[in-house]
Amino acid sequence: MNLIADAFSRLLRGALKLVLLLAVTLFIVSFLLAALVVVAGVSLWSLLTGRKPAPVVMFSRMREQSQRYTQGVWPGQAPKGDVVDVDASVVDEQGRSEPLQRLR
Repeated sequence: MNLIADAFSRLLRGALKLVLLLAVTLFIVSFLLAALVVVAGVSLWSLLTGRKPAPVVMFSRMREQSQRYTQGVWPGQAPKGDVVDVDASVVDEQGRSEPLQRLR
């Protein structure tokens, strides 16, 4: 009797695993299909309106900004200018400057 119960429980566990595997597969396939439909819809809409999709515009603007403000400071590239240290001074209304006192 125990042998039959063990075989039956193994069969039910196998069937449950198969059902769960099919459910996960169905979920993944439906998610990918929905994503494909959205991408096709956005692409069609951008072709009809003649404008680029919003994510493409956003990422191209971010790339332009990063190229504008970094100007060759990426790893492997030398900086484009020399760094010059200057002594700070206070300029009054007549245009005279007084050196700042250093912190002790």
